[in-house]
Formats: sequence, structure tokens, C-alpha cells
Amino acid sequence: MRRINGSVIASLALVVTVGALAFPVWSYADRSGTAQANMAAGTVNTQWGPLTAADRDLIVRVRLAGLWELPAAEQAMQRSKSPAVKEAADHLIVGHKDLDQRVRAVAEQLNVELPNQPNAQQQGFLQQMTNATDDQYDRVWANLLRSAHGKIFPAIGTVRNMTENTLVRQLASDTNQTVLDHITMLEKTGQVDFDAIANGTI
Repeated sequence: MRRINGSVIASLALVVTVGALAFPVWSYADRSGTAQANMAAGTVNTQWGPLTAADRDLIVRVRLAGLWELPAAEQAMQRSKSPAVKEAADHLIVGHKDLDQRVRAVAEQLNVELPNQPNAQQQGFLQQMTNATDDQYDRVWANLLRSAHGKIFPAIGTVRNMTENTLVRQLASDTNQTVLDHITMLEKTGQVDFDAIANGTI
């Protein structure tokens, strides 16, 4: 009898242990924080292909970029005395007006809610530009914008590579071309501090 009870107890202990180990795996499915889980989280089917969380994130980021970079460019047209800065600002104005039309059309088709004002960090960037003295302005302006464009550039490529949604893929292609143009023009101002950008201090 004792041998049977011991076997039963051992079996129950094994079941409880396996259950305890398995529960966290089951309960945190798709919540692990890995890139693959984030890509798969919240995927919905559309007539243009699956729409992932990463797809939606890119759509929102494209909209946010225009919400602060367009006023930043308009401000530079008023404040800067540099022809190169004004030329870069003109490229930003034309590029973001076009991208904003495209992203709003894509968001409407895919039922993605878009923000209507810059986020807190972007508002801070605009404030830094506003607060810059005339002799600092071009450098502050060019570096904040160049750094922001450089940070979104890899994200565009990742979504362009991985998305199965044709609308998002086209938006990523359009955004990629626009961002590369803006990076090129910002660098042509001669104001970009590449060491600071490489070190992440901007």
C-alpha cells in the first residue's frame, strides 16, 4: 500500500511540476517581447494582405514624422539665412506634404487610427529649435532632423522587407525614397555633426 501511495504521490508531483513549467509558456504566448512575437501580435487580415503590429507602427510613425518635421521645415524657411538649409527645408516641405497624403489614404483603407499632433519628444525637438539662438539655429535644426531621419530609416527597411500587405509595402517604398532624399539634403547643409549622431548624443 505504501509503495502504491508513493507512486501516486510521485506521479502527482511530476504532473504538478510539468504543469507549473508549462503554464508560463501558455499564459504568455505572443507576449514574450521578441521581435517575431511583436510582428505577429494583433495581425488582422485585409484585402491587401495581413496587417501586423509592425505595419501599423510604421503607418503611425510616418504620420508623426510629418506632424513635426513639416512645421520645423516651415520655421527654417523663416529663420535660417543659409541657402543650403532653406533648400533642405523645401525638400522636407514637399516630401512630407506628399507622404502625409499617402499615409492618410493608406490609414483610412486599413482602418488605422492616426495621431493629430506630434508626440512629447517631437514637441521637445520643435521647442529646442525655437529656443536656439540665431547663430546656433542651423546646427540645432539640421542635427535634430538628421538624427530623427536616421533612426526611422532601418525601421522602414525592416517593414518593407517583412510586410505581406501591399499597401504598407508601397508606403514603405515611398517613405524610404523620401527619407533618403531628406537625409542627403540635410547632410548637404554642412551642419551635421556625424560624431554626435554616431555616439547617440543628439
